[in-house]
Amino acid sequence: MQRMSAILLFYRPMFLWSCIATLVITILNPYIFFAVITKLVLTLFAWHLVKETKARKKLRAFNKLGLTTFRLFSMLYVIDIFITIGFLVIIKQFI
Repeated sequence: MQRMSAILLFYRPMFLWSCIATLVITILNPYIFFAVITKLVLTLFAWHLVKETKARKKLRAFNKLGLTTFRLFSMLYVIDIFITIGFLVIIKQFI
């Protein structure tokens, strides 16, 4: 439970950017397959950005909890995909 709350704490600042990306994806191409691929690329970009900048100091706390960088970002991706797919399914009902 402590790991999940730590993952959500790490995801909170990225949530706004994720919502903006989801809105742009919805406007340009509202298909689930393309949204999943786009979110994967964005997650890989965020992983690279955090790994190569001074923000990697934040990752030390997660490593102490037993979360590797790969596991942290893969969980962020899964959470983000559930939110994105839910949003796209709801929006497609109105389009």
